[in-house]
Amino acid sequence: MPTDNTRDDQAMKPQPTLTRRDVLSASALAGGALLLAGRQSASAAQPPTHADHGAPSAPAPPRAKGSAHEAPGEPGKDYTPVVVPNGWTLPYTLVDGWKVFHMVAEEVEHEFAPNLKATCWGYNGSVHGPVLELVEGDRVRIFVTNRLSALTTVHWHGVLLESGMDGVGGLSQKAIAPGETYMYEFTLRQHGTLMYHAHHDEMTQMGLGMTGMIVVHPRSPEGPRPDRDFVLMLHEWSINVGASRPDPNEMMEFNTLTMNAKCFPGTQPLIVKKGDRVRIRIGNLSAMNHHPIHLHGYFFTVTETDGGVIPQAGRWPETTVLVPVGSTRTVEFVADYPGDWAMHCHMTHHVMNQMGHGVPNMIGVDASGLDSKVRKLLPDYMTMGQHGMGGMTEMGMAVPPNSIPMVGGMGPYDEITMGGMFTILKVRDGLANYDTDPGWYAPPEGTLSLPATEESLKRNKIAGDASSAPRAPAAAVKSWELAKPDSHGRAPEHQMPPVHGAGHSAP
Repeated sequence: MPTDNTRDDQAMKPQPTLTRRDVLSASALAGGALLLAGRQSASAAQPPTHADHGAPSAPAPPRAKGSAHEAPGEPGKDYTPVVVPNGWTLPYTLVDGWKVFHMVAEEVEHEFAPNLKATCWGYNGSVHGPVLELVEGDRVRIFVTNRLSALTTVHWHGVLLESGMDGVGGLSQKAIAPGETYMYEFTLRQHGTLMYHAHHDEMTQMGLGMTGMIVVHPRSPEGPRPDRDFVLMLHEWSINVGASRPDPNEMMEFNTLTMNAKCFPGTQPLIVKKGDRVRIRIGNLSAMNHHPIHLHGYFFTVTETDGGVIPQAGRWPETTVLVPVGSTRTVEFVADYPGDWAMHCHMTHHVMNQMGHGVPNMIGVDASGLDSKVRKLLPDYMTMGQHGMGGMTEMGMAVPPNSIPMVGGMGPYDEITMGGMFTILKVRDGLANYDTDPGWYAPPEGTLSLPATEESLKRNKIAGDASSAPRAPAAAVKSWELAKPDSHGRAPEHQMPPVHGAGHSAP
């Protein structure tokens, strides 16, 4: 199984203290007329490379005011482009040394999974908006056109910039009216994993999908470049069965949990080659919930927050990383063990689809004979839940329009009884390319759990009827009882009954 993936080659060098005043004083904004001509960047289409490159380091000291600007960072040369499962990276043009982006806030018909669609709000035709991929020191102009029926703004969440570019409607700027286009411009004096979102009527606009991720690569990185650099945005929605729009007013009962705006089985797997250095950047702009994201088969190192790189001495290994609301977390590991590995939120209700919170508890109910009687009135009726929520995919039961079963997607052996915030890390030896799903993993002989044979049961002295299994001792089943004081208020000596392993006597 995986060995220690902590990277000595990513050791951090001491960095000078950097204040916000230092950053902003070094970020004088350049003016000048925009030229319409410019060459189109291939940032969204460049395939990742495997050349060595640096891991993130702490922000470099700020440049003196008036010093020469950095040349725009180039994909493939200055960084390995990120991978956005179920998403994309926004292309830019170069104008006088500025990277120029055009974002459009608009209504979007979005598919969360096969047979589940809703009318959302997003950017440039997608939910969530495209990833903005940049390099520390880049000068950036972002034009935002509002094609919604409502006012809006864009806040650059975690980006250090001038107050008037912060994008808070009414506080730092006038809101963008329908039909208007505003320009934001700033110079990036930091690197890391950041986010953007609407900051006007946030409950409505973020609740309908107006969020996105920002990746700023370091200008002078240290250590090796990741082979696969994934970006995932976590979000939660309330989509009533049969409804055509999410309900942004919901505060508690979110029933559709997503990674990059898709819920399983609509989530695209993360495909890597054995031996790849893998970085996963996770952002959370859910309305209410933090998400503990758990990866099977590996432990990883937590290397960054949205506040910056964690010094080497402060990093820690995890198999589950908690991503709070409004934050990002970056984890890294070496994919040294092949297989199909689940990756999901570990809040069990967050791996369900359109879960009905008013569903009665049917566990253990004997519903024999009920279905045939009810079907006289409702031909498609099927009693559910007596044995849990499994089996929905195999049942093929009818569901209401624009809805999907609470759990289920067919795996290589039977139903995967999860939904919602769930995806799969696919690690393969000898992978031909990253753009084709390699299919399901075929475990080598002797590494797949199978029904026990009669011979193996006998050899290991296991009774198939469970009669040989140890049973919990009485003391482990019974609840603790407090000692009762005597007439003088003194507690008598309380002898704890011994708890011995089943099948063994006290020494």
